[in-house]
Amino acid sequence: MKDIYKDALTALIFFIGLFGFVSGEFIISSTLFATAAIASNVNVSRKRSKSGQSA
Repeated sequence: MKDIYKDALTALIFFIGLFGFVSGEFIISSTLFATAAIASNVNVSRKRSKSGQSA
């Protein structure tokens, strides 16, 4: 159940970044996109390490 919350938070950050980009707030949206990308990669890495898969 914890993974659903992490995925939802990552999606929320991504959509806020997308809204910021459309609004013209490019610095803030770039930061939010980077945060979403890093969080997504960390979550995928943790899921792989729990299941025993290698990258």
